[in-house]
Amino acid sequence: MADEVVLLNTWTSVFGMRIKIALAEKGVEYERKEENLREKSPLLLEMNPVHKKIPVLIHNGKSICESSIIVQYIDEAWKDKAPILPSDPYERAQARFWVDYIDKTVYDTWTKMLFSKGDQEREAAKDELISIFKQLEETLGDKPFYGGDTFGFVDVCLIPFYCAFYTFEMIGNFKMEAEVPKLIYWAKRCMQKETVSESLPDQMKLYEHVLAVKKRLGLE
Repeated sequence: MADEVVLLNTWTSVFGMRIKIALAEKGVEYERKEENLREKSPLLLEMNPVHKKIPVLIHNGKSICESSIIVQYIDEAWKDKAPILPSDPYERAQARFWVDYIDKTVYDTWTKMLFSKGDQEREAAKDELISIFKQLEETLGDKPFYGGDTFGFVDVCLIPFYCAFYTFEMIGNFKMEAEVPKLIYWAKRCMQKETVSESLPDQMKLYEHVLAVKKRLGLE
């Protein structure tokens, strides 16, 4: 019996993009259901009753929530192809540490900058965001990927933010390549993978969406 795999997601969610990349890496076929977060579906509320958030992976009727947990689940459930987490316990722990760091810093700082109500608040958030990316660039070092020679867990979880880099630059009035050139090289290397490039939306499309949200919130 074939696996039944469903992804509840929105096209703008960087966290949902992680799941799309992981499933693509494993060659897993799935049904994608676009959610309207202003009017959440009964299925989403049923499958994630605690947080009521996307993404949610439904595998043979059972739900898995929280993007980094879903990626790890995918790696374990379809372990016969393209391992995502390192086999070495120490390296696996390190990868989990850096994904936890990303989850606790990047998104919240990004949203502070995007939806700030004044120049001072926006500049402070921008400086904080750049500092986070500089730390991630230092962690990458001279390796092709965070997983070393192979595309791995940290890569899967960080590369979705690349689709927002243009938005960061336009809102924050700076250039990512000038601040973190090695990180940009890494991102372009990741984008050469079809599993990544086909999982991320166009940067301009995302920027236009963010402008529309800011307008709706009166934050132009």
